[in-house]
Amino acid sequence: MIDLRSDTVTRPSPAMLEAMMNAQVGDDVWGDDPTVNAFQENLAVTTGKQAALLFPSGTQSNLVGLMAHCERGDEYIVGQSAHTYRYEGGGAAVLGSIQPQPIENASDGSLPLEKINAAIKADDFHFARTRLLTLENTIGGKVLSEDYVRQATELARSRGLSTHLDGARLFNAAVASQTSLEQLCTPFDSVSLCFSKGMGTPIGSALVGSQAFIARARRWRKVVGGGMRQAGIIAAACQYALDHHMDDLAKDHQRATRLAQGLATLPGIEITSQSTNMVFASIPDEHVAPLSAWLKEHDILIELLYATRLVVHRDINDADIDKVLEVMKAYFSQG
Repeated sequence: MIDLRSDTVTRPSPAMLEAMMNAQVGDDVWGDDPTVNAFQENLAVTTGKQAALLFPSGTQSNLVGLMAHCERGDEYIVGQSAHTYRYEGGGAAVLGSIQPQPIENASDGSLPLEKINAAIKADDFHFARTRLLTLENTIGGKVLSEDYVRQATELARSRGLSTHLDGARLFNAAVASQTSLEQLCTPFDSVSLCFSKGMGTPIGSALVGSQAFIARARRWRKVVGGGMRQAGIIAAACQYALDHHMDDLAKDHQRATRLAQGLATLPGIEITSQSTNMVFASIPDEHVAPLSAWLKEHDILIELLYATRLVVHRDINDADIDKVLEVMKAYFSQG
C-alpha cells in the first residue's frame, strides 16, 4: 500500500527497532530511565535549550507547553490554521482553561505582525490576559522565514508575551532551509518537536525550554497522564531518528516536488501549494469519491475528502511516486 495520507504513517526501520529492543530502561516517572535521560540531555544541547522532556505525542507536548506558560483565564495568540488551535481537540481551552485568540494565517503561514499587535489585550480585568504567542513551523509544509520569526518573537517580547513554537515538522524546516535546529529554536521560549512524522519513530515527541519551564511542564505532564515508566524504548527510537534520519528528509522534499510537477500536467488537477514534503491540490468535487475509490483499488491512499493533501515520507520511494502518477493519469484518461 502506498500511503500518502500523512507522514504519521511511517513505520520504524529494522535498525530503529533493534535500538529500541536494546535500550537500557528504568522508571522515567522517577527519573531513573538512563536512555530517556541521555536523549533529553542530547536534545537540549542540539536545540540550544537548557532542558528537554519526552512525551508520547505532539498534541500532549503542545498542550503541556501552553499550560506551563499560561494560567487559567490567560490567552494565547494562535493561527486559525495552526495545529494547536484547529486539530488538537480544543485541549488548551478544555483542559487548561486557556483562551485561544485565533488570527487568520497569511498565505505563507505567518501571522501578520499588525494583527498580532492588535490582538494583544490591554491590562484590564475585563479581558483575558494575553500571555503567549504560538507559531508553527512548518505549517502546511511551508517554512517560516527566519526574518519573520525574529520580528514576531521580538514583537511578542516587547509586549510582555512568552513564545512557543509547534515544531512538529521543524526537522523538515531545518533541512529545507539548511539551518540548524538550534538556530530555529533560539527565538522561542519553548519548542515542541515531533519524532513520529517524517523522522519515522512509532511514537514520541519532546518539549524543550529553560530548566524552570521544563520543571513546570514535568508537573503538567503527570497531570494529563503523560508520565511513562520504561520509556527508554521510545527515547531510543527518537535518538536513532535524530542520529540517522534527518538528512533523509531532503529526499522526501525532492519526491514531493516531482509528485507535484507530475500531477500538475493532469487535467482537472490544480496544484495549490507544494512545500517541503507536502503537496496540496484542488480536485473537482465530482471526482473526489470515484478517484478515491480508484486509488484504493490500486493500493494507494490519499486524503481527498477534506483537503487534497499528499504527504511524502521515508516509506515512499521513487517507484511509488511513479506509480501514483501513472494511476492518476489512467483515471483522468478514461473516456
